[in-house]
Amino acid sequence: MPDQPPRRVALITGASAGLGAAFARHLAARRWDLVLVARDGERLAAAARELSERHGVAVSVIVADLATEPGCVAVEARLRDTAAPVELLVNNAGIGLNKGFLRSTLEDETRILRLNVEAVMRLTFAVLPQMTERRSGGVINVSSVAGFGVTAPGSTYTATKAYVINFSESVGQSVRRHGINVLALCPGFMRTEFQQRAGIPTAGSPGWMWLDADSVVVAALSDLHKGRYVSVPTLRYKVAATALRYTPHALVRRFSAAGNRAVGRRPH
Repeated sequence: MPDQPPRRVALITGASAGLGAAFARHLAARRWDLVLVARDGERLAAAARELSERHGVAVSVIVADLATEPGCVAVEARLRDTAAPVELLVNNAGIGLNKGFLRSTLEDETRILRLNVEAVMRLTFAVLPQMTERRSGGVINVSSVAGFGVTAPGSTYTATKAYVINFSESVGQSVRRHGINVLALCPGFMRTEFQQRAGIPTAGSPGWMWLDADSVVVAALSDLHKGRYVSVPTLRYKVAATALRYTPHALVRRFSAAGNRAVGRRPH
């Protein structure tokens, strides 16, 4: 029998729940082998068994906290492994804080920067050399519509997501000539564990604001294939992103407090 072509490998961070788990489901259904990364080893192992049994793909796990040096080093080592090269990196792990900067702690602020910014940069930096050598590959960095403007006064979350957008667009332009696509995925509100972990109340939020994680994944994979630099799922959030990008900052600041009240948050 002729040799079978190597299977494509995707590495997904924050893969135990929410958007990361949705990426894992969709890629496994498309016959990608997976490397799943998260802090919860039990949930990762359960997800790996289910995906492998259902789709017949190879699924390995890395239990790692990417806000720590050992966690980043472990995942970087896998991304640099040329024996089973990663063809798609999904930087999905991230956190938010439901408190203003003056009410926060240095520990919490440092953690959000390490996870939302430094880990995204480091893992992208780790995977690109082997992708450029092969002249193929893709990176999806999960940002947020909130990264287009100061939508949460007193919060560093929007600043971290603005970094991810600009970083992805800049790096994406520099590696496009090597056959690599880099995409900043900027969804709006999704019903995942993100809000619960951040302590953000969602009761009373308008139904139109919420997106389905599976639909977001489908849109992201399509936009990556099309070579786009930024993906904003759904027309309503495309309009919101455009408004945040081009509306004078004074008006954005005026309306941000109302937006925070609409999703159950208080401006700090």
